[in-house]
Formats: sequence, C-alpha cells, structure tokens
Amino acid sequence: MDKMTLYFLCYIGFLLVMSITAFILYGADKRKAKKNKWRIKESVLLGFGFFGGAFGAIAGMKAFRHKTKHWYFTVINVLGAIWQTAAAVGLLYLMSKKS
Repeated sequence: MDKMTLYFLCYIGFLLVMSITAFILYGADKRKAKKNKWRIKESVLLGFGFFGGAFGAIAGMKAFRHKTKHWYFTVINVLGAIWQTAAAVGLLYLMSKKS
C-alpha cells in the first residue's frame, strides 16, 4: 500500500470516527434537553460537525430532530460537509495523479 492510499484511508477513518461521535453527541444532547439536564455546549456540537463529523452531525440533527431551528447549525454543518468532501476528493485526485 502506498503512502497516498494510507493517507486517504486514515482520513476516511477519521471522518467516520468524528461522524459517529457527532451523531452520538446530538442524540445525548437531545435526551438531556428532554430531561432538563446539563446540556452539551453548542460550540462542542458545532466543532465536531465542522472539524470532521459533518455527516454524523447532519444525520443526528435529522434523526433526533435536534437543533434544526437554529440556522447556524445547518450552515456550519453543511460547510463542514463541503470541505470534508473536497478534501477527500482532493486526496483521490492526488492518488490518481500518482499512478
């Protein structure tokens, strides 16, 4: 396995871990909101979405119907999804040029 393939697989693994974590965080925050308990900070939810877990954050927003009325959650998560996808496509492009 060459370096670029390894980088790509590590990046995809990172996105997967971040997305699963973001999904779980959105579910946990929704559960805490229903029980009037201490909540997860919005900055944590937004950070996980933007810095690697956008797809899990978007899925969590939809699945748990959580933070859907806050426009900035949608914007930040969509922007995160765009740059995360662009980075994956960029790595694929570099891999194709290497061959």
